[in-house]
Amino acid sequence: MADEFANAVEDGLKLAKRVYLGKDRAVMAAPKPAAPPVQFLSDWYLPSAPMVYAVISDPRMVDNPDMPSYQPHVHGRCDPPALIPLQMSGVDLEVDCYGDTAFVQVSGKWRVHCVMGSRSCHCRIAVPMGHQGSILGVEVDIPGKSYSTELVGVEESNVIEKLARPQDGGFLKPHIFTLTIPQVDGGTNIGIKLRWSQKLSYNEGQFSLTVPFGFPEYVTPAVKKISKKETIRLNVNSGIATGILCKATSHPLKEINRQAEKFSFLYEAEVLTWSNTDFSFSYSVSSSNIFGGILLQSPPLYDCDQRDMFCVYLLPGSQKSRKVFTKEVVFVVDLSDSMQGKPLEATKTAISSALSKLGPEDSFNIIAFSSETFLFSTAMELASEEAIERATTWMSMKSTMGGGTNMSIPLEKASEMLSNTSGSVPMIFLITDGAVEDERNICDSMKKRLTNQESLPPRIHTFGIGSFCNHYFLRMLAMIGRGDFDAACDLDLIEVKLQKLFSKALSTVLADITIDGFSDNEQIEVYSSCIPDLSFEGPLTICGRYQGSFPDTVKATGILGDLSNFVMDLKVVRTKDIPLDRVLARQQIDLLTAQAWFSENKQLEQKVAQLSIETCNISEYTRMVLVEKNKLDKVNESSGALKVKRGDPHKIRDPGAPKKVLLQSLSVGFGDLTATAENIRPGAEEQKLPDAAEAFMRATSDCCGRMCNQCCCMCCIQCCSKMNDQCAILLTQIVTALAFIGCFECCTLCCCGQDGQ
Repeated sequence: MADEFANAVEDGLKLAKRVYLGKDRAVMAAPKPAAPPVQFLSDWYLPSAPMVYAVISDPRMVDNPDMPSYQPHVHGRCDPPALIPLQMSGVDLEVDCYGDTAFVQVSGKWRVHCVMGSRSCHCRIAVPMGHQGSILGVEVDIPGKSYSTELVGVEESNVIEKLARPQDGGFLKPHIFTLTIPQVDGGTNIGIKLRWSQKLSYNEGQFSLTVPFGFPEYVTPAVKKISKKETIRLNVNSGIATGILCKATSHPLKEINRQAEKFSFLYEAEVLTWSNTDFSFSYSVSSSNIFGGILLQSPPLYDCDQRDMFCVYLLPGSQKSRKVFTKEVVFVVDLSDSMQGKPLEATKTAISSALSKLGPEDSFNIIAFSSETFLFSTAMELASEEAIERATTWMSMKSTMGGGTNMSIPLEKASEMLSNTSGSVPMIFLITDGAVEDERNICDSMKKRLTNQESLPPRIHTFGIGSFCNHYFLRMLAMIGRGDFDAACDLDLIEVKLQKLFSKALSTVLADITIDGFSDNEQIEVYSSCIPDLSFEGPLTICGRYQGSFPDTVKATGILGDLSNFVMDLKVVRTKDIPLDRVLARQQIDLLTAQAWFSENKQLEQKVAQLSIETCNISEYTRMVLVEKNKLDKVNESSGALKVKRGDPHKIRDPGAPKKVLLQSLSVGFGDLTATAENIRPGAEEQKLPDAAEAFMRATSDCCGRMCNQCCCMCCIQCCSKMNDQCAILLTQIVTALAFIGCFECCTLCCCGQDGQ
């Protein structure tokens, strides 16, 4: 879909050359940079900031709505439709950061500058989001109508009759959300408000945020007289950490407010061209040692769970010289046929990189599996240069083995290898792209094994590739094993995300963490009963609910890398400035969904659905709908309710009642056993054959386009205008014959069926 989108934008930019921009223009309609290499075409034309595109199926509608100009007649249609980027007349970026979570809101104004005033077109909104971005909502305002997104429960979604097409709403890539607004008139000014959340990255005591905010030059209005105002507001509240310091910014921000644990910045300017770089900033917390605290907050009035909320956070500090644990690592790698190609090659590269980071006192092993299990070594190997070289060679020689996906046996084997560790942290990394039938049994057996193990049980870190694996099984397995879970639905990000997962796990500085008073207090519910270890490469957040009074003093305990005991008092603070319900919503939904899947608990599913609707975070138990509201004029208001023409004649319809369109499912699902059994590769999409009506339309409207691969050519028009009568008659006869052949082909398809029977 990303490649198709990029091709449509490229076609749209070529089509935009038809628009006459007038003499007083500041930029050209097409981008000035040289054409990108073919292999980078997709990334080149994908949005690098919030964008709006005119969806053009009929190229005859392309013109300046203010200054209609002569346009040569165009035969045929754009199939698939071209996407012309709309020009933007104002943009306002507001970022609110709370700890490691950022809420981003972009408000902008775009104009349908490329469509005749007498015509209308669909407008497609594209929202690129930053690190672990999650779309929260879209609001659109046009004359006479407004549109907004909202989440509804599955039962409510079943009664919504109108279903959107896949291209009208969904994820172009895991970090790019798109939404189509129907039938916007040429020349219309569109006001759009976009909201999403994303995570700040953490490295050596420093939080960093990057928001996609690099606009291409061709969205700048061509007319110089139009005012172009760009605004950025940044608010940071680190919680209870004091001594925060802003380290770097991409734009010239002015500090307007500062307190011990929070600060605010503002950037506002009239610009000639819009920002061409992402907005980024970073800040540090002045502490070299491990520190943390607890935030308490009462629930909002709309919350169905009226118990108070708490959030425990631990930060590793900036002292990188602190000793990390000795490690015993087993990589468990899926080698089924579906892993062939990029998934397996990226996995091999990431594992080789992780092996090179092990110290000589660390040990490792590799287990590959499909329907059978293959071991690099029958016992753990010390991470010497010679052993790592042998392991890298062994991995490079491994290819996909065919057969099914059987992961219970290799997981049991890896657990046995790490059953008698001493003085080190054992780790299992499971990497797979498939789902299996006995996933709940695997979780049960691993839970029993880890609970009964006398020595330090292995940490289980899981990584899913694509959408056919069950992400919630992998998340649940990681929760049981005090590990981390991550996934890559974009195949280009497999290696990067795997290396990050390996690096974070291998940098553990505090293990076996317990919070004093949580385990034996029935009034406190912790959403993750098994607390993960603290890594030098990221903060640790533990959330939950409590009833009654919260303890005044709370201690956190654990084991440091030198095997000494760690005890720390956690400061308890009741906060009103941080919306904990929103900050913790994404984490709570993911954890509770995994638990609901594992326990098959319908009440938990309902709880997740309610939390999803209240906080606008997508989930497995809700669906997103596009709500259209008419701005009623005086005639409609005075006429009151109208009778429905179709269906029940006695049914009364409110003329102002909003219309709802159900978007395609935005969640990842619970895996696909059929796709796994058939070894379908991640990212593969079924090629849907066009139906008879579509074939007829394509053959009759685009027979000339198949010859020259263009729907419009000025050179051809000029040539035809200069030829003599005999030549024109001959050319007409040839074109008529070709059109007849195209119509004959599609009539055959229409009458005889797709397979010609």
